[in-house]
Amino acid sequence: MSFPPRGGARPRSVRRSFGRNLLGLGFVSPYLVFVAVVFAYPFGFAVWMSFHDYFFTAPNAIVEHPFVGFENYATVLSDPDVLQAFGNIIVFLLVNVPLTVGMSLVLASALNAKLPMRSFFRAAYYVPYVTASVAVVGVWLWLFSGGGLVNKVLGPLAPDPTWLVNETLAMPLIAVFVAWKQLGFFIMLYLAALQNVPKELYESADVDGASPVRKFLSVTVPGVRPATTLVLIVATITGANLFTEPYLLTGGGGPDGASASPVLLMYQQGIEQGNPDVAAAIGVLLVLFVLAVSLINRKLTERG
Repeated sequence: MSFPPRGGARPRSVRRSFGRNLLGLGFVSPYLVFVAVVFAYPFGFAVWMSFHDYFFTAPNAIVEHPFVGFENYATVLSDPDVLQAFGNIIVFLLVNVPLTVGMSLVLASALNAKLPMRSFFRAAYYVPYVTASVAVVGVWLWLFSGGGLVNKVLGPLAPDPTWLVNETLAMPLIAVFVAWKQLGFFIMLYLAALQNVPKELYESADVDGASPVRKFLSVTVPGVRPATTLVLIVATITGANLFTEPYLLTGGGGPDGASASPVLLMYQQGIEQGNPDVAAAIGVLLVLFVLAVSLINRKLTERG
């Protein structure tokens, strides 16, 4: 004599669709709604906008937005300013991401040791991250202006033209600024990861007579590899979305677009020039660019 499966077919199909723990799904559903409303819907609308002739109209006005295919993308890819902006962001990432990963890991390892005033130093590195960008930018403008403190210290070695109006140095300097400002956040991620590295590994390295550098390379770096993958991806995403720093430090992407970013061009095209369809096309290309770079970083990190 056969019996029907416990719970029936209908609950089993529900579990197959929504998972076994429906209570957990209920807890995360508010955040899923938030992501759908704040991120998924605007991105979907931006993709739709990039394939249509879209422009701003008066409220409640009914206007047709004809489908134009890849015309907006052709406009974007043929614009030298857009190509320069993507080149600028590649320069930014090449300077910012390695600097962020290296400095945050080294400092986190130092701050994880038993040091005097360790709590003070941990808070000190985190302060720039929570400080308003406008206030910090004012300090950097004073430091790196033509008559600023850095040029006075360097004297005849100071670059001419000076830092933020130099086409070669403007974007690397912005990359250093962003790495310094966000360092506290990534140090916090690495400090959390270091708590999961078994102390027995360090004790075994001490028994084998390993130097501090060898312990760092052979124990710490492999032990925090998942955190390194996270830091790489987050630093890439935040760097690709660069806007505030070039807007404030170089007056909107100067000199001659040498520090312009794709997000800054999106603002200029969509808000200042009234071409939201072209701005949406830039945004979609930026998303694809970030996905490609993030996947490459993840593959290289996991392979390493």
